[in-house]
Amino acid sequence: MRRWFGAAACLSALAALSACNSSKDVLEPSAIAPTEQSNALARTEGTDTPPPPATAAEAGAPQNAAQVSAVVARTRVQFAPIVGTPVEAATPLTERLGVQARARGITLAGSTDTSPPGIIMRGYFSAMTEGSDTTVVYVWDVYDPAGTRLHRINGQHKAPSAAGGDGWSAVAASTMQAIADSTIDDLASWLATRSG
Repeated sequence: MRRWFGAAACLSALAALSACNSSKDVLEPSAIAPTEQSNALARTEGTDTPPPPATAAEAGAPQNAAQVSAVVARTRVQFAPIVGTPVEAATPLTERLGVQARARGITLAGSTDTSPPGIIMRGYFSAMTEGSDTTVVYVWDVYDPAGTRLHRINGQHKAPSAAGGDGWSAVAASTMQAIADSTIDDLASWLATRSG
């Protein structure tokens, strides 16, 4: 009987793994977007910390621009090395992240800073060319200094392929800059919702 259960478990695992052979399934945004099941698992494992519920007074009192700016400005953000992008694609992204962060009042922590950042952003990227368009899929996991994932920003940006290339060689600098703009907008919105 025990041998049967072991064989059944092995066959189940193989069936699950065989379903992961398609890069389309892995790289689709729905494959990386959090689901209710993944959110519930993250909560039980303690790897996702939702913001605390608002008190009755906080729920009724809208935040003004000065309060939002103060919350955003006092959080120091460090971007970890980005996974999946070549230097040619990462350069316009990181340059624009810095410009947009400063414009939004977000304080960036450099890799040589001696004091710990408030949050660490880890980015994971992939590029796919289909026909005349290239899609960049991205995920930013936001961690506290202890390594607890606090938030996830993800999305995709589809644009005409640059210079008839394929994959990363087809990604224009403007595509990566648009991703940086969206990332900083989403980060600033999330920071503004955190209680300070």
